Amino acid sequence: MILGKVVGTVVSTRKNDGVAGGRYFLVCPCDTRGRVKKDYFVALDLVGCGVGEVVLISQGSSARQAEISHQKAVDCVVVGIVDLVEENGQIVFRK
Repeated sequence: MILGKVVGTVVSTRKNDGVAGGRYFLVCPCDTRGRVKKDYFVALDLVGCGVGEVVLISQGSSARQAEISHQKAVDCVVVGIVDLVEENGQIVFRK
């Protein structure tokens, strides 16, 4: 899994992923403190996240293990919303 920050939404009126009513977000990978890096993913939301939240994302074949994305044309999914990150005994991120 990868830590990421939701930085925007992606709207596509025509798609062929087999997921009806799915919400897609633009997610930047981030460090443990929530600081974004210069890369982007388009991720299917499985947990009800929103813009500005730090999330856990899964990619590749792991992204197709959820019931909604099973054997679908999906490469990246949001699988969790991060509340807290503890690193070396110190809390470095809190929602």
